[in-house]
Amino acid sequence: MTVEPAVVARLRAAGCVFAEDEARLLQAAAADPDTRQALVDRRVAGEPLEHLLGWAEFRGLRVEVDPGVFVPRRRTGYLVEQAAALARPGAVVVDLCCGSGAVGAALLAEAPGIELHAADVDPTAVRCARRNLPGRPVHVGDLFEALPAELRGRIDVLVANVPYVPADAIALMPPEARLHEPPIALDGGADGLAVARRLVAGAPSWLAPGGTVLFEAGEDQVPAALSALAAAGLTAREAEDGERGATVVLGTRP
Repeated sequence: MTVEPAVVARLRAAGCVFAEDEARLLQAAAADPDTRQALVDRRVAGEPLEHLLGWAEFRGLRVEVDPGVFVPRRRTGYLVEQAAALARPGAVVVDLCCGSGAVGAALLAEAPGIELHAADVDPTAVRCARRNLPGRPVHVGDLFEALPAELRGRIDVLVANVPYVPADAIALMPPEARLHEPPIALDGGADGLAVARRLVAGAPSWLAPGGTVLFEAGEDQVPAALSALAAAGLTAREAEDGERGATVVLGTRP
């Protein structure tokens, strides 16, 4: 598909690193020139490409992403890889802070045979996740409050893409994130670990023996995250992928 050089130039000037690819996607999404122009204008103004298209590519899947829903990041693929390595057929897997359901959808594709539940506190995200996880239960509520009681003590893999941006750092994020994604999906409190600490504190009573909780963290947050896991009685470790700039911390119930 041929793209207009002027469109590519506008996107590049707006800071779009993959301007030609974005121009091609926006053109394909537009039914007519006026719609295409409107989409390009909105992208130049800072709206996330995924919100304009209505989907994001994640781990080879096309995941629906509604406006106002957190856009799955490429680096989160490493979180999926770590979780998939733990998820045997028949394992009970819970995707907390699921957003669009991208992590859960990828796990279903990469760890077949699991029993998957997902949950998020944001009803908008839950509506989106239910479309990406058809036939799987997606619960609404704050962390463990969302989960059915029968899962307590049975979860083998508890994966959570918790918000971990320090509150003061949100103002420094690109406009497409800080203006168009829900603050609740970004704000991790003063040091970025407020939600992670609540996750870790509740995890032991929900994990099965030998079950693992895992979540993303910033590199400078790892020591505090590992300490929180150890304080909760979990065997703590970290995993890193330098190429994607991804860090995952894991805690296993003895």
